[in-house]
Amino acid sequence: MTDEISPELFAHLVDLAALELSPEEGEYIRRQLNNQLKAINELAAIPLDDDIGITLHGVPYTTGISAPPRPDVWEPYPDPAGILRQAPQTAEQYIVVPDIPHTTLD
Repeated sequence: MTDEISPELFAHLVDLAALELSPEEGEYIRRQLNNQLKAINELAAIPLDDDIGITLHGVPYTTGISAPPRPDVWEPYPDPAGILRQAPQTAEQYIVVPDIPHTTLD
C-alpha cells in the first residue's frame, strides 16, 4: 500500500473508534501513522533473494546451533466448541459482539 491516510479516512476511523481528538492531536497522529506506513513500504520494497537464510537476530541460522524450523502448517484447534461455550452469546457458531453505541462524548 503506497497510499497515505487521508484526512477524510482518518476522520472516519476516529469516528468509528469514538475518539475525541483536537484538530492538532488528530493531525499529529495522522502524520505519525503515515510516517509508519512510509517506513513499512520502504522495507517492503527491499529486494530479497529466495536463497536468503532464516535469521531472527543477525546471527546466521545453522543446524549446528539451532533446531531446524518446523513447517508452517495450519492445524485446526481440537475443541472449537469449547471456545464458543465460554462466549457470553453465540449465533450459528460465531461469537456475538454487542454493538458499540455511537454517541457524542461530553
